[in-house]
Amino acid sequence: MARPKTKSLYPEYPILAVGAVVIHQGHVLLVRRLRPPGQGQWAIPGGKVDLGETLAQAAEREILEETGLAIAAGEPVFTFEVVERDEEGRVRFHYVIVDLAAEYLGGDLRAGDDAEEARWVAPEELAALGVHPRTRELLQRKFNFGKAVD
Repeated sequence: MARPKTKSLYPEYPILAVGAVVIHQGHVLLVRRLRPPGQGQWAIPGGKVDLGETLAQAAEREILEETGLAIAAGEPVFTFEVVERDEEGRVRFHYVIVDLAAEYLGGDLRAGDDAEEARWVAPEELAALGVHPRTRELLQRKFNFGKAVD
């Protein structure tokens, strides 16, 4: 069944999206975004929720599409908005994103769909990567992942 396209650029209303925080063997699953918003930044993988899909179903589908990995999505752990305006003040993007905790089930890691690159990242690698500030905040605040040690 073909999924209807929701207009992301200059939307008529906020778009619901989901991400999945997958930590496996001390590493977190991240993707480098292929398109705006956040193009080129490392972030939690995910994408838009389709009509009739639960947050968990959307997260499981999106992670499979973006990374080739199967996951079991759990409970929401973080919610935030991305609102980006153009030079004239018009809303270019408006996403409400709900990140879920998720368990890695298996698969062969590869970048696909909206991901330029996908990889497992160790806590000490976060500082050297161009990680989206919201991703860093989520990982540090909710998972104590990548916190600086004094």
